Amino acid sequence: MDELDTAILRHLQEDARQSNRAIAEKVGIAPSTCLERIRLLRQRGVIRGYHAQVDLPALGRRVQAMVSVQVRPLNRDVVAGFERSVSELPEVLSVYTMAGSDDFLVHVTAQDIEHLHAFLLERFTNRREILGFRTSMIFQHLTNPILDPLPPTP
Repeated sequence: MDELDTAILRHLQEDARQSNRAIAEKVGIAPSTCLERIRLLRQRGVIRGYHAQVDLPALGRRVQAMVSVQVRPLNRDVVAGFERSVSELPEVLSVYTMAGSDDFLVHVTAQDIEHLHAFLLERFTNRREILGFRTSMIFQHLTNPILDPLPPTP
């Protein structure tokens, strides 16, 4: 990643719907050069895709929570099975495999507290591999919409 790639990436993160010509103009290169740089960024896996950011409450998902989960026995089959089955649930936004006292962190959404409670009872309490789980409510979810490469460590 050089400075030009970083600038192109920043503009795409700000608005991925803008035209190649607009990005090229903003970074001061020819549209053909910009198009090739973007193609190479996709090919190298720096750009993994484009998506629409949606408003969760508009989809009836007014409540968010993080569920810390411990599973046992801690082996490859149990971990893979848990990741696969939980990530397919419609309430689940993300599944993080963790190191430390918790094995997973699951970001979930629900219509309201009652639905969240029912979801946890139905989907987590009946699973034999779950040793225990804790739920933390999310009041606000902020993200950093524009990421630049980090400088190399000295």
